[in-house]
Amino acid sequence: MTTPEAEQGGGGAGEERVTPEGDAARAEGGEVRPEDGAAQGEGEAARPEARLERAVRAAEQALIEYEIAVETFRVEVENFSRLHEQKLGPVYARLEELDARILEARAARSGDAEDRRRAEEARARLAPIPGVEELLHGWMDDSGLFPEAVAMLTDQAVRPPQRVRPSEEARKLYRELARKAHPDLAQEEGERARREEFITRVNAAYARGDEAELRELAEEWAKGPELKRGPSRAEELYARLEWLAQRKELLALLAKELEESAIGRMLQLAPDDPDGLLDEIGQQLLTQVTERERELAALLAEG
Repeated sequence: MTTPEAEQGGGGAGEERVTPEGDAARAEGGEVRPEDGAAQGEGEAARPEARLERAVRAAEQALIEYEIAVETFRVEVENFSRLHEQKLGPVYARLEELDARILEARAARSGDAEDRRRAEEARARLAPIPGVEELLHGWMDDSGLFPEAVAMLTDQAVRPPQRVRPSEEARKLYRELARKAHPDLAQEEGERARREEFITRVNAAYARGDEAELRELAEEWAKGPELKRGPSRAEELYARLEWLAQRKELLALLAKELEESAIGRMLQLAPDDPDGLLDEIGQQLLTQVTERERELAALLAEG
């Protein structure tokens, strides 16, 4: 797991820069001469908007890389949150039930009005909600926990939870597709709409970790039309840079929210072994369950 800031890190100053012109020269068995690059630079500099175009291209690529990093982290947080609820939700529910019963036992013993109020509030928080099965993704209904949840509490075998994160191959395929098909690379509305529809399918496949579908999407994109970009006017380029800056600010806010969320902070505690972290938390919760059960048994025995 990497946060958006860490994943956005690029190559160092010594990294070789590969250009289409350089690839062509090498393919012909020649070398790229410094004067060739200088001549090209002079030709570009002759156009007033050349520097703006280079700035826009750089900003577009930087934004796409950052968006990929944020989306990757968002999927990790979402999947980890779902797994956290699947594995530990029943244990949290058991703890809350035990806390309510302990408060009820104390109120029954003391007869104190404040103790009764606390017990009633704790019980009210556990009251069933209409439609709770849909809200809690099949863990509970109006009658209580489903058998799968009960099995977790009693150490019985249950279906294995889904992966916390997509595989490395899925991550690689997703990044490649996002860089090639990103809507921000379009200059016409029709092409942008096509890319947006395609990238929505890519995001959905990535969220499921479906490598086979991502490969099919890569083949589909390779066969599809590619839009050739023409030169842009200076006014359009300035507007484009402004939009890119605003988009980067919005993504930075989203990244901050993800990293500062409870699940985001938890993921950053164990970036290489989130499953192990869940097991550790689960053991701590089960210890608390045992302690609460003993406390409740003692209160009931005294009563």
